[in-house]
Amino acid sequence: MEKKFISLGYGSGGLLTQKLIKGLILKYFSDPVLKKLEDSAELVNNNKNIAFTTDSYVINPVFFPGGDIGKLSICGTINDLAMKGAIPEYISFSLIIEEGFSFDDFEKIIISASKTAKKAGVRIVCGDTKVVEKGKADKIFITTSGIGWIKMRLSRNKIKSGDRIIISGTIGDHGIAIMNQRLNLNLKANFKSDCAPLNLITNKIFKKNFGIHFMRDPTRGGVVSVLNEAIDGTGLGVIIDESELPIKSEVKGACEILGLDPLYIANEGKFIAIIERNDAKDFLNFIKKEPLARNAKIIGEITKKLSGVWLKTSIGGLRPLLQLEAEGLPRIC
Repeated sequence: MEKKFISLGYGSGGLLTQKLIKGLILKYFSDPVLKKLEDSAELVNNNKNIAFTTDSYVINPVFFPGGDIGKLSICGTINDLAMKGAIPEYISFSLIIEEGFSFDDFEKIIISASKTAKKAGVRIVCGDTKVVEKGKADKIFITTSGIGWIKMRLSRNKIKSGDRIIISGTIGDHGIAIMNQRLNLNLKANFKSDCAPLNLITNKIFKKNFGIHFMRDPTRGGVVSVLNEAIDGTGLGVIIDESELPIKSEVKGACEILGLDPLYIANEGKFIAIIERNDAKDFLNFIKKEPLARNAKIIGEITKKLSGVWLKTSIGGLRPLLQLEAEGLPRIC
């Protein structure tokens, strides 16, 4: 760590975030469970496998098409538990509120969080509230923690050559919706965040016997970050097929205008699953029956022939998909 000050890039989920965590935080926090750097910690208590996670939400704006910071804070923590193979059960809900924040807006956020938790079947069982002076925070920040019971053992250590890569729906919806509103781009399309609790589908998946090895939701850093992290240190590689990527035409158009690659743009209601080749088609057919995965596609495979993440382009070439130092759009969650 050479820099004297922390920039926004260190919170983007890219290489700078990894440098901050591995280069400084893990020097002092040395628990072996933490060092795995999973979205949720796996703990064992009385022969039960427990998933435990925490996340903070600082999104700007706090209201956006398809959701708000309250809904997002519940969905995000539920999704981190679900990606660990767990059934989410309990959530804590802590608030930092800026002095002068609207009571009406505050109530809308609380109602939204409550409705989302009830829809997902999780209980908000504890929390905390703090108010800071005007200018010492930006409207409202929320921290949620979650506990769930692990039903399917998932780990990147299980990933092997030949596995197929499936995404549960269209790419980049959340990030583009946030960017369009925050920057007042006035792009003529109905951009909407895909923010949703994924346990509505994963709770059903975990009752089946599909050969799923790894799951992760492509939030900060998008699809590229998930795939790079999945194979990091394994010696394996990824090839994804450009012609198979499910991207809405309006999202693709916005990315072209803004000079962005949708593979680096966040979702908040999709998952990536890396699964046994022989189970991939059956799994795809199963999840496509669910509203949250109607646009699911097999987008690529794991290979031992090369390392890193590669895009097979529409003209047949291979382009490397490197993890970025920092994402260009901070505070998307």
